[in-house]
This record gives sequence, C-alpha cells and structure tokens, in this order.
Amino acid sequence: MTLSRKAFAVHLFTATGAVFAMLALLAAVDAEWGLMYLWLVVAFVVDGLDGPLARRYDVKSNAPEFDGVLMDLIIDYLTYVFIPAFALFQSGLLGGWSGWAAIILITFASVLYFSDTRMKTKDNSFSGFPGCWNMVILVLFAIAPHWIVSLILVAALTLAMFLPVKFIHPVRTERWKMLSLPMALLWTLFAGWAAWTDFDPGPLAVLGLLLTSAYLLGAGAVQQALYGPDG
Repeated sequence: MTLSRKAFAVHLFTATGAVFAMLALLAAVDAEWGLMYLWLVVAFVVDGLDGPLARRYDVKSNAPEFDGVLMDLIIDYLTYVFIPAFALFQSGLLGGWSGWAAIILITFASVLYFSDTRMKTKDNSFSGFPGCWNMVILVLFAIAPHWIVSLILVAALTLAMFLPVKFIHPVRTERWKMLSLPMALLWTLFAGWAAWTDFDPGPLAVLGLLLTSAYLLGAGAVQQALYGPDG
C-alpha cells in the first residue's frame, strides 16, 4: 500500500467516529445509557489512536484533500459534548431548570472553546478545560451525586474552559507521559466497565474512575504550578 493510501485510510479511520456517535445517540434516545457510553468509549479509543497515526503517515502532505483536524473537531464535538449533554439532561441526573442550565452552558461554551485558536499550549497541552464532557458525565452516571453537586461541577468546568489553566493531553503532552498515558488507559477501562455494568461497576471501579479522572483533570495545573505556564 502506498503512503498516500495509508494516509487516506487514516482519514477513513477518523471518520468512523461519526458512525459511533450516531450509534451512541440512538442508544441515548432509547435511554440505554450503558450502551450509549460503550459506543462513546469506542469513539474515545478511535480519537486516541487516529492522532498518532495521522502524524506517522503525515496526512497533511500525503492526503491533503481532507482536513483531518476539522474532521476530528466535528466528531469530538458530537462525542465529547453534544451527546453527553443530551444524556445528562434526558437521564434526569439534572432535571428541570438545572438540566436546561447545564445543557446551555455545556453546548454554548464548548463550541466557543473548540473554535478558539489559542486552545493549544506550546507543550501540546490545552489552555483551559478541553470540553471532555463525555468523561465528566460518565463519572456522574457512575456515582450519581446530588444534583447540586453535578450543577456546581458543570458550572466550574465551564468557567475553567476560559481560564489560563493547563490541562494535559495524555498522548501529546510529553511531560509525565509515562504516567499520563497509563492513567488514560486505566480511565478507559474503568469507564468501559462502568458502561458494561449499566453504571453499577462496584466501589473499586468507581474509586478507580475518580482517581484517574482527578489525575487527568489536575495534572496540567500541577505542571503549570511547578514549571510555569510554558514549562
């Protein structure tokens, strides 16, 4: 297979994320939350693999007819933002006015963030919370906290999208990558198990979800405090 065909195949692989997004949405419409999140976890795995593949086969040079970055952003908005926000509202975890407030905050702020040209830092981290609502809302499904706790968390992370606080990319941020990548893989395993058990994964899996989520959310801020905003 020629290099251009391999690069084109990477685009096709990225595009499967849209199919998994549709399958997740169909499951959400039927209130099959475990199945919905299983499809989102599959999409999350695709999103974690397509970037390294795109760089390996230099898709910008070898398959320039398609904009892989734009394709990735479209799919990310569906799987990271739109479908999880719908699930948060439709499931009743946040109902009434709090549900409306949450979905308006999440969808409006996230589309602004995804189009912000300053979202990436010099070390390939994110400036501000990168709109990973699929991860946040999966944890809310698993622990089912009081609605006030969920609403405060949504509001705080929405604000954090526009603060000069770093959040790591577990694949592309080189600092602590030997720890960050296993943490992301463990999170994916715990998340998949939670979805497989229809969000009754047991206390150990819930603890694992909370610990890995805390690391992925907080590692960038710790790095920024230790090494400075450009460190």
